[in-house]
Amino acid sequence: MESAVRIALLSLCLLSPFAQASLPAAVDGQPLPSLAPVLDEVTPSVVNIYTQTRVRVRSPLLDDPIFRRFFNVPDTPRERVSQSLGSGVIVDAENGYVLTNNHVIEGADDIAVTLKDGRSLQAELIGTDPDTDLAVIRIPSENLNALRLADSDQLKVGDFVVAVGNPFGLGQTVTSGIVSALGRTGVRGLEFQNFIQTDASINPGNSGGALINLRGELVGINSAIFTPSGGNVGIGFAIPSSMARYVMGQLIRFGEVRRGTLGLIVQDLTGELAGAFGIESRRGALVAEVIEG
Repeated sequence: MESAVRIALLSLCLLSPFAQASLPAAVDGQPLPSLAPVLDEVTPSVVNIYTQTRVRVRSPLLDDPIFRRFFNVPDTPRERVSQSLGSGVIVDAENGYVLTNNHVIEGADDIAVTLKDGRSLQAELIGTDPDTDLAVIRIPSENLNALRLADSDQLKVGDFVVAVGNPFGLGQTVTSGIVSALGRTGVRGLEFQNFIQTDASINPGNSGGALINLRGELVGINSAIFTPSGGNVGIGFAIPSSMARYVMGQLIRFGEVRRGTLGLIVQDLTGELAGAFGIESRRGALVAEVIEG
């Protein structure tokens, strides 16, 4: 009961743009509602991820044997190291599993994870799924805190949410907002899209971070922003925890997501095709090919 009252009071404060200016220091001797107690439990589960990718760079001049011979240049491509950053969420403390975005660690040769307590750990790649932009990495499972995954199917537009991540490499940062829309598609070139849209500030570096509800449960993995300038404009997207839970289980078990297929190639049943095959109905699909296996 006390928890429900606290959440109700917090929601009321968030709804009022003048809450900070108008509320007294305490109400009936009780401290003002705050996200701090929830965040104290959540933030140790959100990590910063830093990656390094070694790329062999070959100058076009090296393709000219006369140039190489004249300048005594060895025919060896140089190596360039590119760095990137993002966020991740510890979802299994016992086994050290961390959930993040595929685009955060894609192609990385080295993956380093920094915890809130300052520890820096090397991570092992467990599996990736580019179709949903999710990946699982593993770190040593010592003194870790995991977030509980909520059922994102229970979310409603207007629910309060909090985003935690590592924007621009500044370190762990917390922003808040609401669920602006559900089931968003057409955001990026991904095969499977069912995004949560939120106005909680999400910026580069937040990718892979946590979107939580006011109970401190994970409802989404922050993934993308919609912006013409590269900065936040109040339209961010997160992968629902229900999708993340399934993909994570597949990646941990198989290292990839194994999806079933129908084994058929179909096409629309047009009026011309229906007439050619003597089919009275003009509705449905026509099986054009059966795939072997």
